[in-house]
Amino acid sequence: VQLVESGGGLVQPGGSLRLSCVASGFTVSSSPVSWTRQAPGKELTWVSTILESGDTWYTGSVKGRFSISRDDYRNIVYLQMNSLKPEDTALYYCSGPGSVRGQGTQVTVSS
Repeated sequence: VQLVESGGGLVQPGGSLRLSCVASGFTVSSSPVSWTRQAPGKELTWVSTILESGDTWYTGSVKGRFSISRDDYRNIVYLQMNSLKPEDTALYYCSGPGSVRGQGTQVTVSS
């Protein structure tokens, strides 16, 4: 199992980014895939999950702003992030079976 995240960057408050998680070694439609994040000096926290059924779940602070989705053909999971806030600044990871994580992609929200 391998996961590779990309799409992070520097964005102004109110801006948008779309993160991608390219999966190999398993199919994203057959396992829950989650996004987590770790802000500087803080613990890793859960952000969102997409289940095999396609059902999606979000932590309260991102509901209505973030959207998780997947492309079963390309075996990619996305995290669309809108209305970004400075407190969304963190290293974002995706995780799959066995809690395997990628190397992360940095998101910085700052003016």
